[in-house]
Amino acid sequence: MRFNRMLLSTTLVIVALVIQVTILARLQLPGAVPDLMLLTVLGFALVYGHVGGALIGFGAGLLADLAPPADHAAGRYALVLCVIGYLAGLVKPDNGQLKSATAPMLVVVAAAIGSTLLYAGVGALVGDTAARHVGLAGLLFTAALYDLLLAPFVVPAIMALARRAEPDPLAETGAAGAAGNLSSGWFASGTGLSIGSQRGGLRGNGLRGRAAKARVARAGRIKGVKRL
Repeated sequence: MRFNRMLLSTTLVIVALVIQVTILARLQLPGAVPDLMLLTVLGFALVYGHVGGALIGFGAGLLADLAPPADHAAGRYALVLCVIGYLAGLVKPDNGQLKSATAPMLVVVAAAIGSTLLYAGVGALVGDTAARHVGLAGLLFTAALYDLLLAPFVVPAIMALARRAEPDPLAETGAAGAAGNLSSGWFASGTGLSIGSQRGGLRGNGLRGRAAKARVARAGRIKGVKRL
């Protein structure tokens, strides 16, 4: 990953984690907690693709696993967000821009439901049965609802920042082509001074040649007069 991607994703993931732990987790909403980390990963995945989405998802999930007050095994949420980031990156458009808001909203709903199911499934494998006591159906509904309501304020902003941090490939290609043409012209023709001197020399040679021809013609006319 490029340095600008790493810097931007790390900064926004940390900000999302702080907001989720200090604000969203303290709202005491029924059911699930709005997952700002998930929406942040989705925004990056829709711009950077499946590889970038998987890497950012793993880093964000691992950070959430280690940040207090985490009460689950480390690596559990990292696995969930890594898979979700990879799958979300597969629907990234070729130009990095979505044509409508329908597709990202569907991605958000699918990611909210999929992350909840995957998190509960991994928990069941390690012996965590908290999802059964809370009610899996209620968690799925509230997770999808909360994330869907929060997504219009988070996902477009993340995507806009991610696109702005990306360099323009057309500009880079044009700059490289211009630099190549300039360098080739420089080495092929020399400096501007040498070109000017060559042009001056050519003009000087032309003037001297015309003057010599004029002198020869004048001498011929003089000789002809003497012969007469």
